Amino acid sequence: MGPIGVVAIMALQGRTFVLLATTVAMLATAGCSGRGKQEASLDGLPPEAIFKRAEAQLTGRRGAERAATTFTEVERLYPYSEWAKRSVIMSAFAYHQAKLYEESRAAAQRYLDFYPADEDAAYAQYLIALSFYDQIDQVSRDQGVTFQALQALRATVERYPDSEYATSALLKFDLTLDHLAGKEMDIGRYYLKLGHFGAAINRFRVVVEDFQTTTHTPEALHRLVESYLSLGLNDDAQTAGAILGHNFQGTDWYKDSHVLLTGRGISTEEASQKGEGWLKRIWRQSIRGQWL
Repeated sequence: MGPIGVVAIMALQGRTFVLLATTVAMLATAGCSGRGKQEASLDGLPPEAIFKRAEAQLTGRRGAERAATTFTEVERLYPYSEWAKRSVIMSAFAYHQAKLYEESRAAAQRYLDFYPADEDAAYAQYLIALSFYDQIDQVSRDQGVTFQALQALRATVERYPDSEYATSALLKFDLTLDHLAGKEMDIGRYYLKLGHFGAAINRFRVVVEDFQTTTHTPEALHRLVESYLSLGLNDDAQTAGAILGHNFQGTDWYKDSHVLLTGRGISTEEASQKGEGWLKRIWRQSIRGQWL
C-alpha cells in the first residue's frame, strides 16, 4: 500500500472517531433531555397521578427503589396534601422492599413525627422494627442490630397493643430473644470446650436469668451442671440439675444431667441445701411458679 492509501485510511479513521464522539454526545444530551422531560412531566401532574405512577413501579427490587423515589416526589411537590401523607408511608414500604433499610427507617420515622396519631402510625413503627429485624445475621456475628430490633419490636407491642401488627411483632420479639440467647450459648459452648469454665458459666447464667423463656434454657442449665461439676462445685451443679428437672424433666438435657449427677451420687430431686447463690434464688422462684 502506498503513502496515499495510508493517509486516506488515517483520514477515514479520524472521521469515524469524530462521528462516534458526536453520536455519544448526542445520546448523552438526549438522555439528559429525557430525564428533564420526565421531571417536568411529574411537576405538571396532580398528586394522585404521581402516586399511581409510583404504585405501578412497585415490581421487583429495582422497581421498588424507583417507586420510593416517585413517592417522595409527591411529598416534595404537594407537601400539605393527603396524598403526601400517604406517600410518606408508601415510600417507607417501597424502600423496605428494595432492602434500603436505612432509608425505610427514615421515612417511617418521618411519618411518626408528622402523623403520630394517624391510623398508619402502628405500621410505620412496625416497619422500623422490620428494618432491623430483616438485617439480623447469623448467631456467630455481632448482635448490635439484633438489640435494635428487639427495642423496636417492643415499642410496637407497647405503643400499639391493639393494632394488627402487635401479634406479629410479639412473635418476632420472641424469635429475637431466642437469637440473642443463641449468641450467648454459642460463646458459652466455646469457653466450655476450651475448659474456661468460669467464663462459660457467666454466659449460661445470662441465658437462665435474662432469656429464660427461650428454647435455649434447658441446654443452658445442663451446661451449668457440666461446668460446675468440672470445677468441683457439686452443690451448684445439684441446684442447676434440680431447676432443670423441675421445669424441663421431659427433655434430653435433663436426662443427660441426671446421668452426670447420679453418677457422682448427687440427687436431682431437690436443690442443694447449702449456699445462697443466684441459682438458689432461681430455684425458689421456680418452686413458687414465678420463674417461667
